[in-house]
Amino acid sequence: MDEPLSNLDAKLRVQMRSEISRLQRHLGTTTMYVTHDQVEAMTMGDRVAVIKRGLLQQVDEPQDLYDHPDNVFVAQFIGSPSMNVLKATLEQRGEAIWVVVGGGALELSAEALAAHPGLRNYVYKELAFGARPEHLVDPSLESSTDSDTYVEVRSTSSSRSALRCSSTSASTPSGFSPSRPSSTTRGWTPRRSKAARRSSPDSTRGATRGPTRR
Repeated sequence: MDEPLSNLDAKLRVQMRSEISRLQRHLGTTTMYVTHDQVEAMTMGDRVAVIKRGLLQQVDEPQDLYDHPDNVFVAQFIGSPSMNVLKATLEQRGEAIWVVVGGGALELSAEALAAHPGLRNYVYKELAFGARPEHLVDPSLESSTDSDTYVEVRSTSSSRSALRCSSTSASTPSGFSPSRPSSTTRGWTPRRSKAARRSSPDSTRGATRGPTRR
């Protein structure tokens, strides 16, 4: 299939993505799908091939493609917003390896060095340092109060995990989504929009009743 949904409107594209995926699973037929829309590739593909100027850059499952890109092109191409890539150098301070970037320094964990032992060969050399937007956290926005939070619904799309949470705290209304993710879940939890508040049961009370006799 060569970009079969390119001429459809946004709503129909979403509907047809689901329909094509359902049909492909039902038929059990291997299908090659060509698209420039990474949302289509990441949501429909079991495996995604990234090609640049006719050269194959990487083939992998969608989430692995996002989490473990093979090169800078794939890292910046996959994901919206794209990965931030900065010039950095590695320094060895005692037994530890540090990444020096943007006037600051980050110590590499033992787990990171064990997973990527080749990094020691780049000490005092320039390399590309990549960080996705969800990896950046403002400490001033972090709450110091912990509470039990239960995830009711989770919707994942590459870089984002939308969560609907509930808390056992009496002061937290049911269905409220806190802005701070729980300690066991990576990603973000969006606040309820004005449209969502308008559609809540309290705000629509009376609006869903049947016609009133005069």
